[in-house]
Amino acid sequence: MRPTRFASLALLLAAYGTIASGAIACAGKASQSAALSVAEQPAPPPGLKVDQFEAEIVKFEDSDRTAPPAPGGIVFVGSSSIRRWTTLAADFPGLPVLNRGFGGSTLYEVNHYAPRIVLPYRPRLIVVYAGDNEIAMGRSATDVARDYRHFVSIVRAALPSTHIAFVSVKPSPSRWKLQNTVRETNRLVRAGMADDPRQSFVDVFTPMLGTDGRPRPELFVSDSLHMTPAGYEIWRRQLAPTVR
Repeated sequence: MRPTRFASLALLLAAYGTIASGAIACAGKASQSAALSVAEQPAPPPGLKVDQFEAEIVKFEDSDRTAPPAPGGIVFVGSSSIRRWTTLAADFPGLPVLNRGFGGSTLYEVNHYAPRIVLPYRPRLIVVYAGDNEIAMGRSATDVARDYRHFVSIVRAALPSTHIAFVSVKPSPSRWKLQNTVRETNRLVRAGMADDPRQSFVDVFTPMLGTDGRPRPELFVSDSLHMTPAGYEIWRRQLAPTVR
């Protein structure tokens, strides 16, 4: 009986070694895949100067050194619609919100700077708004959806459990001629996250339309692009179920 027991133990250890090696190999492949997806940054929009908002990013970094944000908070990042949300803390009282909107940025630029102004905070939730400006530059809905997928891959590689909320591209009166591209962008982004419980699509496009099916003028300042407090109130209301 004794040799049989040793033989069984040897077989068990051999099997365990095979399983463990397989698990390590799979983990290595997953890590390699994540690194690859992050490395595959799409080409920038034609004519985009990627570092044009570097001075704003440096100011964020200087502020972080002076008063480092606590990890586990809620980071808002994106274009000027985020940057100009000056009532963000008051709109979400008691929550650790951090505004990292900059310039008139594109998703490509958000991706470029994410390692410096998103990932270091190790947030539990990231709220991102971008896509508006690159559509105005002539980018297609497919281009914007691809850049958003790349943003997700950057976050997932470093912060696999962080939730990401994408705020739909809004219906700006000054860019209403681009509404078909905006609608298609929103559709593609929403469809792409349908099976991922760690992503949310926040629709601000629909409630910003009037009964005539066009953008409500009172939601926008004189440039017909940026929002009034009434516009931000809609965003706050739409985000409330997610920003907690």
